[in-house]
Amino acid sequence: MKIITYNVNGLRSALSKGFTDWLTNEQPDIVCLQETKAQPDQIPTLEFEMLGYHSYFFSAKKKGYSGVAILTKNIPDRVISGMGMPQYDDEGRFLRADYGELSVVSVYHPSGTSGEERQAFKMKWLEDFQNYVLELIQTRPQLVLCGDYNICHRPIDIHDPVRNAHNSGFLPEEREWMSRFLESGFIDTFRYFHQEEPHHYTWWSFRANARANNKGWRIDYCMASPAVRPLLKDASILPQIKHSDHCPAVLELNC
Repeated sequence: MKIITYNVNGLRSALSKGFTDWLTNEQPDIVCLQETKAQPDQIPTLEFEMLGYHSYFFSAKKKGYSGVAILTKNIPDRVISGMGMPQYDDEGRFLRADYGELSVVSVYHPSGTSGEERQAFKMKWLEDFQNYVLELIQTRPQLVLCGDYNICHRPIDIHDPVRNAHNSGFLPEEREWMSRFLESGFIDTFRYFHQEEPHHYTWWSFRANARANNKGWRIDYCMASPAVRPLLKDASILPQIKHSDHCPAVLELNC
């Protein structure tokens, strides 16, 4: 099973840049999308159907903002939208699909770059998210949490850790949360297979030719619960794919 997570920074924009051609060539089993920025009537579900994908979307109430989706070749047993917390669900940040014992989530963590209020919102979300998934894992132990976490965990995950030390996405309290999340049992699947390899990023600023110079951040993850560890086959990043300021991250499972 090949699972891909991809922040498309606007689905309609990505579609105009060849997203469906890439999807046809890549042939993942499941694609978790973030920042779709589309309402239900703006989503070309028939186009995805023609490519062999069932599509499930959870949009934000605010138009042109946030939103997550799951494209899947196999129809899930069940799809759950949101976490039952209106302050987050109104922003369309969490979508879960169940396949037998395995659950796959597309999640879009808030960014704190717009100011102190949103940074505080992000930190509250992180605690509530962790509590939610630790409870969820009791009934759905095989859990894969794919998405844009908006956090670089270690200096190896960012091109300039010194200059970014006080920027949202690499703040000490964010990195400390990520450490605690991993210590709770979740696996950063890319680092599971590529432990100390530098210069692997999933997001680059549009400014200063950052992508061409590979001055990026690794903020997109496929996290796996301990029960998924025996299924892990490989993980990779696809920096050559350019429909967005992010690129896809891939997880392969033996199941």
